[in-house]
Amino acid sequence: MRRVPLALALVCAASALLRFAALDGQSLWYDEAVSAQLLRMDLAGMLDAIAGSESTPPLYYVLAWLWTQLAGTGEAGLRSLSALLGTATIPLVWALARRLGGDRAALIAAALAAANPLLIWFSQEARAYALLALLGALSTLLWLRALQVPSLRRLLAWSAVAALALATHYFAVFLVVLQALWLVARVPRWSDRAAALAAPLVACVALAPLVAEQRSNDGAAFIGQSPLYVRLAQVPKQFLVGYDAPLENLLAIAAALAMLVGIAGLWLLLSGRGEHDGQATRAAGSQAVPPARTQAALLTALATTAFLLPLGAAAVGEDHLIARNVLALLPLVTVLAGAGFATAWSRAPRVAPAALAAACALGLVAVAGVASEPTMQRDDWRGAARALGPIDGPRVLSAPGGAIVPLRYYLPHVHVTNQPLIRSAEIDYLALARRVRGRAGRRPKPPRPVTPPRPGPPFELAERTFAETFTVLRLRARSAQAVPVANVGRDLLGDPSPVLVVSGP
Repeated sequence: MRRVPLALALVCAASALLRFAALDGQSLWYDEAVSAQLLRMDLAGMLDAIAGSESTPPLYYVLAWLWTQLAGTGEAGLRSLSALLGTATIPLVWALARRLGGDRAALIAAALAAANPLLIWFSQEARAYALLALLGALSTLLWLRALQVPSLRRLLAWSAVAALALATHYFAVFLVVLQALWLVARVPRWSDRAAALAAPLVACVALAPLVAEQRSNDGAAFIGQSPLYVRLAQVPKQFLVGYDAPLENLLAIAAALAMLVGIAGLWLLLSGRGEHDGQATRAAGSQAVPPARTQAALLTALATTAFLLPLGAAAVGEDHLIARNVLALLPLVTVLAGAGFATAWSRAPRVAPAALAAACALGLVAVAGVASEPTMQRDDWRGAARALGPIDGPRVLSAPGGAIVPLRYYLPHVHVTNQPLIRSAEIDYLALARRVRGRAGRRPKPPRPVTPPRPGPPFELAERTFAETFTVLRLRARSAQAVPVANVGRDLLGDPSPVLVVSGP
């Protein structure tokens, strides 16, 4: 038994290494730059700005604001909280899986979660998703414990975590509501039911005005721009190998085949032919833990229904289904996979370990591939800002819509101009690869214009930077000229774009 905590410690150490390594290896992308912009405000100003700039509740930002007072708002500082939360999710997965299949299932599930590309991705992103995954796993663990022994202490523990999950991401409601209904059906006393529901209900009431205000800012409108069936198909693929990977389709197929062994084992467990490790008789305190089959059936029903609910909401017009929004289910999926592999291990002691090793290895291949290939990474606003060169005076910049937010993180002295004329000796054009939403595996290239833009006769092409993920064209005149904004307000693809002015430090 002593080897199990040691093995768990090793898995957690590997998980931390994967999540904390190269936190600043990629540029912040647009959403992270929004987070940075919020976290650089004072606390009151940040809370006031969330309604207009975000489509999620405020808990993550409050925690991140406190965290960045110590860690700073550099790329690594911003992302380190998510890395910590992602690492802390691993022992929760271990504890959940141990209820379903004993020590072997617990270590398998922890290893699968540690090597999962999507969990690693969001553990390196300054957004709320790593917190959502952690609270989803913790609320589920506390829910199973409360179902086992519905004491007031356990019910209050679940209630508090469920409220925190709701304050982190609105999609947590699908998980929390199901858990609450199950508890209400199982808890005998009305007073205990009321105690369990109190904190989640207070959270819902407190968040209602924010929800109403955020619905008007269309922050999540992009989700509906790709067909529902495409996003639905992307969820299992992204749960397996992340957003992108080398030889993506082949890697996803191989990972799915490896996971079939775990699925087969889970089916054996659910059918009553796969309980092992004395799970049915193992004690937890003074109460016997329910049989593995019962625990697995509960978790399977919870995860499946919590996924079907947002699918049903999409069918009636509330369409926000996307892999990152259901990330709270991914730790639960790894728990079920761990129990399945552990069951299959007892039936096929050669096949199951090989399939498990393949599943973990394929996840690491995906992670390594993304780390080494810029076109699979987040938009490189940092590289684009560096390509603009030293800023020693006012400079006109044509950039894509929305560029002001990420550029301002790397170039603090940049602003949108509303002036009809701007005086400058240099005009720069910046373009990033335009990603087509819903087209998995397609890596668009940034525009490479053969003929540079001509905003006016004095300006000639002085420098061209063609990077893998962005293009920068620098046009110069011999002296400062009065540049009509209308001549610059189109990007390298010919679409209307904001005109920015970049000034020196």
